[in-house]
Amino acid sequence: MVHKKVAGVALAVMAMASTGAVFAQVKWDLPAAYAPGNFHTENLELFAKDVDTFSAGKLKIAVHSNASLFKAPEIKRAVQGGQAQLGEILLVNYENENPIFGMDGVPFLATSYKDAWALQQVQVPALDKYLAAQGMKVLYTVPWQPQGIYSKRPLASAADMKGLKWRAYSPATGRMAELLNMQPVTIQAAELSQALATGVVESYASSSATGIDSKTYESLKYFYEAQAWIPKNAVIINVKAFNGLDKELQEAVTKAAKAAQERGWKVSEEKEASYKQTLRDRGMTLAPPPPALFADLRKVGAVMLTDWEKKAGTPGTELIANYRKLVPAQ
Repeated sequence: MVHKKVAGVALAVMAMASTGAVFAQVKWDLPAAYAPGNFHTENLELFAKDVDTFSAGKLKIAVHSNASLFKAPEIKRAVQGGQAQLGEILLVNYENENPIFGMDGVPFLATSYKDAWALQQVQVPALDKYLAAQGMKVLYTVPWQPQGIYSKRPLASAADMKGLKWRAYSPATGRMAELLNMQPVTIQAAELSQALATGVVESYASSSATGIDSKTYESLKYFYEAQAWIPKNAVIINVKAFNGLDKELQEAVTKAAKAAQERGWKVSEEKEASYKQTLRDRGMTLAPPPPALFADLRKVGAVMLTDWEKKAGTPGTELIANYRKLVPAQ
């Protein structure tokens, strides 16, 4: 009889332990703006998988791609307010809030992955200081491929861009429309395919990856490889949520984030050639900008750098100076 009672207690303890393990599991949401097949989203899924592995299943992160949980402009506020514990944002989208967000969107400031990495060393610490007051920090970043210009018609110079309906997804691309006498249209990534198909967008600046994701080749036939800038996506995290994890889970998140950043930067660069070949295979004409167009775009870049420094004030001038120590002006 005693043995039966002991066995019963043991079973009860095991059941409670099992139940406790279930309730101890932490579940987080990670909203993102891009399609499931996009390399950023694939990297997010691998990050979530790594967190699951490194935490021994104690922390589960659900990735909500293609703006399915929050639209792109809503993700930062969702993380800040604790509606999501972390989320992926395109930094340049928030330049109007603080110019530091738009530093990697200034045309011709950083045009290679090496330069973009140098810019990261200056930009992200400054962003973290700003985000700290909002209860957030940058967990990791991944760059897009260098930005080129998609167009429905051939472009020999900036004069050929006049009047084009231009996708302006950020303050910087809106400013480009103004300087190049185009018609800005605000279109988020999840809406781009339809906007192209219906003629709402006739030209835009973006990466080779975006051209594939949005099937731009079905509507536009020209891609000018301007290598104009290399914007970054950042996964931002709610600091309160992170601090609420035990040390083991914090280490799992940090370790997975480090791996995601290293993998993401490598994949972005490696996929550039294959993405461009896919665009060619789908009927697009790819070429460097003609000399006159390139010169016109460089002039626009110079104006926009001046604009950015005026908006950013002394802190911005100091950031540019620190970047120039790593990458001298050419």
